[in-house]
Amino acid sequence: MKAVYIEKHGTLDEIKFGNLEPPRCKPDEVLVKTAYCALNHLDIFVTAGWVGLKLEFPHVLGSDGCGEVVELGSEVKNIPINVGDMVTINPGTSCGKCDICLSGNHNFCTKFSIKGEFERGTFAEQFTVPAANVLKIPEGFPLDEAAAAPLSFLTAWRMLTTKAQIKTGDFVFIQGGSGGVSLCALQIANFFGATAIVSTSTEEKAQKLRESGADYVINYNEDPDYPKYVFKEITNRQGCDIVVDSVGAATFPTSLRMLKPGGRLVTCGATSGPIAKINLNMVFWNQLEILGSTMSNQREFREVMNLVFEGKLKPIIGKEFPLSEAKEAEKYLDSGNHFGKIVLKI
Repeated sequence: MKAVYIEKHGTLDEIKFGNLEPPRCKPDEVLVKTAYCALNHLDIFVTAGWVGLKLEFPHVLGSDGCGEVVELGSEVKNIPINVGDMVTINPGTSCGKCDICLSGNHNFCTKFSIKGEFERGTFAEQFTVPAANVLKIPEGFPLDEAAAAPLSFLTAWRMLTTKAQIKTGDFVFIQGGSGGVSLCALQIANFFGATAIVSTSTEEKAQKLRESGADYVINYNEDPDYPKYVFKEITNRQGCDIVVDSVGAATFPTSLRMLKPGGRLVTCGATSGPIAKINLNMVFWNQLEILGSTMSNQREFREVMNLVFEGKLKPIIGKEFPLSEAKEAEKYLDSGNHFGKIVLKI
């Protein structure tokens, strides 16, 4: 089968497109013939590698994907999925059998993994996934959106609902508003009736964010001291209830500055680097909460995907590439010039 993979860690030039043996369907899995898959910054991090990451090469990249079920594992029973169904997936996998999984906290399982990270991913003509992770796509729903939605929406949904406890009337600041998770967070903030404030780097992106529902857009290149404007002009000297920060080192101190007393900073990643300096006096004096969030459990995944399927939340597709041009697509993602999700068509 055709696949996108790496044979060693390094720059994005290590990404290859070629033939690999197709995956074998384990008893608790389904085999999917891929229609679309979608990029995430995780692809770039995995390609570069990090201390402790041990992969079996060649390693197939990709976390998001959708397609047609072509085989059910021998132990797959009592689920509403049949051969021939079009499905999308929760990219976060777990054992599904331990006490943690049975309690509904799948993303705390000691065997929790993400497709394309520690296990082979979706950037191929076929991929396998545990049957518990598949969700049938309604007839007529766009397949590119079905592939683009899961990882970003389930991540943003857990961040804002389970962790930050968003409610109507909250001031929500979203760092790096044109990225996949940030755009999903913007839509979720709108869905709950919060005031959404987003940051971005260009006027072109700012205009697209306004069209996407942002109440306020901050160009951090034009106004590097934007926390003062947010505090005085937007929140009327209250500060933000929630800040969503997946940027990391470059923005973390600023994110804390914008919170009101008792405010919540929720983070799911660190695209600009993982090591940030923070003022602990500010944290304890203002009784701030710093909340980490990774992926979602199966319930949260289904909650947010049902809203996507109902049209109440909508994936924003920035650009489409063929699978054979995955390397170019990843370089485009890494450039930071994209707006919305980047998808690969098989």
